[in-house]
Amino acid sequence: METTVYNPQKGRLETVEVEFTRDNTTWFRQCSNADDISMITDLDGDMLISESGYAYPLRVPDTSRADIGYDRKKASQLRRQYE
Repeated sequence: METTVYNPQKGRLETVEVEFTRDNTTWFRQCSNADDISMITDLDGDMLISESGYAYPLRVPDTSRADIGYDRKKASQLRRQYE
């Protein structure tokens, strides 16, 4: 599915083809705020961090879910680093 993401390396939005599957995505439950991380997805050597609200997913370069231990808090720290 085509998804618009924010790429901080390029400083702009871009459209990428991504398939959200059980093999490449970790979903997090109990999102009570719009800025809570709802999922992290591996994408071509990068990682997408998606919030539960309407913000565009953030594309974090050269990072995978395994690199951060599939951890929501570490994903949140990365998001703050690249915002």
